[in-house]
Amino acid sequence: MKKTYLLDTTVILNDSLSIFSFPDEHVIIPLGVIEKVDRFKREMNELGKNAREFNRTMDLLRRRGSLTEGITLNNGSILQIVIRLDGEDTDSFSSESILTLGKKLRDQSPNKPIVIVSKDLNLRLKANALGLNAEGYEKDRFDEVMDYTGIHTIYISDEELEEFNSIGCLTYVGEENLRPNEFVNMRREGTPKTAALARVASHGENILVPLRFSSEDVAGIRPLNMEQTFVMEALLDDNIKLVSLQGVAGTGKTLLAVAAGLRQVIRDFTFNKILVSRPIMPMGKDIGFLPGDIDEKMRPWMQPIFDAVEFIRSTDRRSHKPSLPSNIMEMAELQIEPLTFIRGRSIPNQYMVIDESQNLSPLEIKTIVTRMGKNSKIILTGDVQQIDHPYMDSFSNGLAYVAGRFRDSPLAAHIQLRKGERSELAEAAVELL
Repeated sequence: MKKTYLLDTTVILNDSLSIFSFPDEHVIIPLGVIEKVDRFKREMNELGKNAREFNRTMDLLRRRGSLTEGITLNNGSILQIVIRLDGEDTDSFSSESILTLGKKLRDQSPNKPIVIVSKDLNLRLKANALGLNAEGYEKDRFDEVMDYTGIHTIYISDEELEEFNSIGCLTYVGEENLRPNEFVNMRREGTPKTAALARVASHGENILVPLRFSSEDVAGIRPLNMEQTFVMEALLDDNIKLVSLQGVAGTGKTLLAVAAGLRQVIRDFTFNKILVSRPIMPMGKDIGFLPGDIDEKMRPWMQPIFDAVEFIRSTDRRSHKPSLPSNIMEMAELQIEPLTFIRGRSIPNQYMVIDESQNLSPLEIKTIVTRMGKNSKIILTGDVQQIDHPYMDSFSNGLAYVAGRFRDSPLAAHIQLRKGERSELAEAAVELL
């Protein structure tokens, strides 16, 4: 029996091709939803882009037949636009019109499942209160993001440890599901003490290899715990092209990402430039437009990045072998800019850091990652528990989406950091507040 899915505006604005995500089902779009989507078509952002793409797709589909009567898509589903039902006008774009339509469809066909699909939590609550089935848009969700750390703890025998130390690799035979570029805390059997740290080889199934960069510092900065040691390994490995770092405030995500980038650009010459950016999401009430040119406008938004760079520079200056120039903020090799103008670009030979990436949608993340050219590397940092976007949650944001989709790729690594190192006060605030 086919289910009937009613798509909300939020679904279409986040995925312009969402109508094709329900094969062999009945997909209904209320006319009011189309009217509301059309209101976004002039906006020069991802919502506007999706609105325009949806309108073009629907214009092509209407040539197949009457959308009000329903047309069959290539995936076997039936797509229909509903204007009114049983003589009652439902062309209002309010959430109640979708709920009303859902109730009427349920009353007409009580044995046929009716499901309202929306990324709006409040709308789903209203549907539940009215006894209607409602669900989020599941295509871009990664429900295991809280449990997926990219780090495993395994127990090995003395013989296996000797083999690992002497040969430089170990074939793991055990119950843990090891993926490429995941990291392993190896302990002797019967003891909680760490015997060795290792990484799963990119192109060898269940092959453990030693860390290459565990003893190195980056601009005077050294890892302060095991998690940060794994992060540094992933950031400095040329074969890993995408690194996603998930963790609470104070765990060192942005600091390590920027420091590793500065080293590979200024000292190692692995990349030509380091490009750092973050989405523009205010904390609290927005203060409105800012004066000045683009650099002056962006300075308040990018201040956390400037703070990280200044901390790295001061730490490097106090080290035994300083490697960063004193005028690092004025160097052409360091570029800090907004994400607004990234579409259409090609970014070769660059090390790119996207901070606060949990506030980007999966489609925005895809737009960014597909801009990366040859010999480029991208680092995504963020905390999936701090979502400022109204239609995303901890499981459906861009950072979680990338972590889920790339977890089996030999080109990517994901690490979740849990131990705060900013200060005792900051770590206590994370735990107590």
